[in-house]
Amino acid sequence: MAIEKTTAETAYLEAFGAGRAGALAPHRRTAFERFAESGLPHRRLEDWKWTDLRRVLAKPYPPLVERPAPSAEVAGLVARSPFGEIARARLVFADGWYVEDASSMPVSSGVDVTAMTAVQGAAVEVSPREDDPLDQLNIAYASDGAVIRVQEGANTDIPIELIFVTTGAHEATHTLRNVIEVADGASATIIETHIGAEGACVANTVMEIRLGRDARLDRIKLQHDGPSTVHLSNLLVTLGEQAVLNDFTLTAGGEVTRNQGFITFAGEHARANVSGAYLLDGKQHADTRLVVDHAVPNCVSRELFKCVMDDEARGIFQGKVIVRQDAQKTDGKQSSHALLLTENAEFDAKPELEIYADDVVCGHGATSGELDENLVFYLRSRGIPEARAKAMLIAAFAAEAFDSIENEAIRNVFNALAHDWLDESTGHSAHGASE
Repeated sequence: MAIEKTTAETAYLEAFGAGRAGALAPHRRTAFERFAESGLPHRRLEDWKWTDLRRVLAKPYPPLVERPAPSAEVAGLVARSPFGEIARARLVFADGWYVEDASSMPVSSGVDVTAMTAVQGAAVEVSPREDDPLDQLNIAYASDGAVIRVQEGANTDIPIELIFVTTGAHEATHTLRNVIEVADGASATIIETHIGAEGACVANTVMEIRLGRDARLDRIKLQHDGPSTVHLSNLLVTLGEQAVLNDFTLTAGGEVTRNQGFITFAGEHARANVSGAYLLDGKQHADTRLVVDHAVPNCVSRELFKCVMDDEARGIFQGKVIVRQDAQKTDGKQSSHALLLTENAEFDAKPELEIYADDVVCGHGATSGELDENLVFYLRSRGIPEARAKAMLIAAFAAEAFDSIENEAIRNVFNALAHDWLDESTGHSAHGASE
């Protein structure tokens, strides 16, 4: 049955120009045609039952295909990054475009960092997901992004930060695609920071990562977009033999967030540790869909998400572990836990295991509930005020996810962010106010 195009879909379709240049040029036409056929995802699709983009994007957000004029706001937004003293190398993108004046490239001879617009021809390999309309939309309209290549055996001891800011000046879709390649035996730490001002917009970002044999990548993402931003992101990871991925995402900003992760084991004895946390209040909506594909034997995956919802916020976690028929000796576990601070907060969990092998160790779990009043009473009986007691318990709940971050300085930043959120949260439960 044909579905009438929404005004948002029509705006996307009318903006396409087949002649757009850049490293993604060979893929744009095919991606556009696939998106034109599928349209925006909606609640009739099982994976989108909780986040209906046809309803969320109720008005047009045409892609911003031309570089906007320089904005004085960019410097102030970049300064809000809490990683200024940690990441000495950074690439800054404002409203979907690289800002050279605000960026500082790493000096390591083992790392090649550049903007997508500076890459000539088809020198960047990309792997679009044919069944994902967000990825097709990204390929069709990506204006810029980062390309990071860590050479074989290189060990970058300085984290590289990618900062994506939205100034709020354009009610448009800002589209970026990033490619990270870590060669055999190499390692790197990437910080991905999203910061936004007031003003409605859509951010569509893809992070495509390929890890070679015995490679390691620590990726840390902070999503702190503006209050009217719709944040749509895809993480596409392929792990080679004995590769290690440590991935953490904190979702605290934006009006509606949809984070998708697709992680594929392509080499044996690899490991993926994927964790995240939500700090949501007001009417924020955050949806994470994570698919871990064990395509080869002897690999390990761990997923842990700790979600805090205040006021009328809604959190969703959809985690799926696939174990292919030949992927014997797979060890895969996932868990999601939610803390609801008010009666109107909501959490939906959909854990899945799809197993075709017989010699595996796999499991999943999901819980949700409110603060334990017995623990609150215990702390109050030790002379701790009720507000402080509740704040301590909430911070401790979220901190379990932060513990997966091995860099102590980065971990301390996230602990501080959690405490700041507790101080600023408008929910009376977070402050321990009594009725």
